Amino acid sequence: MIIMETERLKLREFNDDDITALYSIFSDAETMKYYPAPFTLLQTKNWIEKNKQRYREDGYGLWAVYLKESNELIGDCGLVKQIVDGKAEVEVGYHINKKYWSKGYATEAAKSCVEYGFTHLGQEKLISIIDPKNEASIRVAEKNGFMKEKESFIFSKMHHIYSVQKNTL
Repeated sequence: MIIMETERLKLREFNDDDITALYSIFSDAETMKYYPAPFTLLQTKNWIEKNKQRYREDGYGLWAVYLKESNELIGDCGLVKQIVDGKAEVEVGYHINKKYWSKGYATEAAKSCVEYGFTHLGQEKLISIIDPKNEASIRVAEKNGFMKEKESFIFSKMHHIYSVQKNTL
């Protein structure tokens, strides 16, 4: 099911046919540099299953991002419930295949997810949890109006928490 479209992208729910394409992205060490390690095939399958569970329970999750022009799966982007410093938040998260870095795809997909979070989900605030060394991810967040809010110890290390308020866009 297609969730949203942008100028160059479509975002839809993951399905089992996406495992191979997503694994080629998640198994890459450079792409997963800010995770503990690249994903195994089983971890990639579990990632897709976890997002299917999110779709059922929350009505949203990380969605498959693919190019309109070629129908190629190039990553994921979406909204995920997180607990940060004891508070429930909704995060905009994204991973894009490194061969498509610096083409604006992450920014374009994330912008659409921000709009979805505010318009369809009624969120007043969205966050992004970013490793302080991940300059590319910080740029994507800032291009979409996010500003550094604080630092927090989450996922076993310090991260910067970027946020955007609905009324600031």
